Amino acid sequence: MAKITPQNINKFLLFKLPSAYFSGVRVHSMNEQEAIATVKHRWINQNPFKSLYWATQGMASELATGILVMAGIANSGKKISMLVRHQQGTFTKKATGRIRFVCKDVALVKEAIQKTIASGEGETIVMTAEGFDEQGDSVSKFEYTWGLKVKS
Repeated sequence: MAKITPQNINKFLLFKLPSAYFSGVRVHSMNEQEAIATVKHRWINQNPFKSLYWATQGMASELATGILVMAGIANSGKKISMLVRHQQGTFTKKATGRIRFVCKDVALVKEAIQKTIASGEGETIVMTAEGFDEQGDSVSKFEYTWGLKVKS
């Protein structure tokens, strides 16, 4: 894959994760501190209660964590596998409008990648992505347990 940028990841979504792309999930930004994925509540991604379907929130939140892992792996120069081992979500408010999922677990990713490279053993990290509406209120919070391991 080409360099990890929001534009390249959004293109990647179209070809490799079309359900996320057509639901409106996009990488908004990523840097050394955080990754932000967004999705706007629309007809195609709503539930019967006229809010953002939980699975669409899951796609956006997983993307916010996953792109940090992908970037960390790319920066390491090593071939490392990544796999979601567990996921948990909590919903606190009806999600309407544009929802922004923020993950700030860059340090966890760097540490786990360093450990798996040094030991050759698998590493597990728990990353959090929280969804905020346009008013800044939390609407949901997801935890993803990622497994990382250097490929032999």
